Amino acid sequence: MSSLGVSITGTGVFHPEQSVTNEELCIAFNKFVALFNAENAKAIERGEVAALRESSPEFIEKASGIKSRYVADKSGLLDPERMMPYLPERPDEELCIQAEFGVAAAERALQAAGRCGEDVDMIIHATSNLQRMYPSLGIEVQNALGASGFAYDVTVGCSSVTFAIQIAADALRSGSATCALLVNPELMTGHANWRDRDSHFLFGDAATAVVVEPSKHARPGSFEIVSTRLLSKFSSNIRNNSGYLNRCDMEHRDDPDKLFYQQGRRVYKDVIPLASAFIESHLESADLTPSKVARFWLHQANSNMNNSIAKRLLGRSATQSEAPLILDTYGNTASCGSIIAFNKHHDDLPSGSYGLLSSFGAGYSIGSVLLRRSAL
Repeated sequence: MSSLGVSITGTGVFHPEQSVTNEELCIAFNKFVALFNAENAKAIERGEVAALRESSPEFIEKASGIKSRYVADKSGLLDPERMMPYLPERPDEELCIQAEFGVAAAERALQAAGRCGEDVDMIIHATSNLQRMYPSLGIEVQNALGASGFAYDVTVGCSSVTFAIQIAADALRSGSATCALLVNPELMTGHANWRDRDSHFLFGDAATAVVVEPSKHARPGSFEIVSTRLLSKFSSNIRNNSGYLNRCDMEHRDDPDKLFYQQGRRVYKDVIPLASAFIESHLESADLTPSKVARFWLHQANSNMNNSIAKRLLGRSATQSEAPLILDTYGNTASCGSIIAFNKHHDDLPSGSYGLLSSFGAGYSIGSVLLRRSAL
């Protein structure tokens, strides 16, 4: 493997214009609960069906730290008789909506890097959910941007972006690519169960993109990739059983497990020690302690989880500067979260400072990227 230095030279963030507050979400959810309980009143009285409980903005913010989230379609989510976005299918000749999100973020990232689509010869479409199986969404994005080379899809849950960064860095060092673009379009509102009290508030829609290229081509102030590390460990505690074989079992085709579901308390108990130990071990391999890292851009799923991981690393509560949170206005955007945090909170770091980008989620999967800012 070549010792070629590689850097993140540009990032981009795109989100829809519409946003839904906790208050709006709870009005719709509680209307749905009232309708369900009324329609099933006799069965509930006989003990055959459990009555649904209402939600509240206070419950949501305490449980997650989320106050609002951007969404591709607001009207469908707030319809108590629908509880899912309106996202009409498009003709094959049109850019699909997930690729459209990816292109929008990619154009911003390329502009930040001082590049254009023609400069790119590797695209990884890295996301927790794929709108379709083939042709590859990455190839559709490649075509829309006028890029050359090759493109493909990667899905490793919420860790997709950090896995893709390592793949891209390795490809650049090996010489199989000269300029890599990672796109992470996450239309999570189509993946969420808006009828589930424990998770109806979690997700928002967004897309991010990252340009990775040799450090010798990087602009001043770019972030050199010092090292990367990945880990996977099987768990069913975060799961979605949707897939092309669902149509073969009509009885269970539309069951709730075909949307996001999790064992939240188990995830919390498992991921906090796993992620913090993983990050600390990665830093040790670079002869660094957490106190030497100026900023941790962590996966944005839950503020309580992030705060706990940062506290384990630092031995105290982290400041917003040390471990910035953006999920209060974005919600959980899966693989986009850590990149949104990086995009919005990196300009103030001085030359030579270290930062660590980390994502963790279903799998379990964890990825971390140790970065050092180049001279400004």
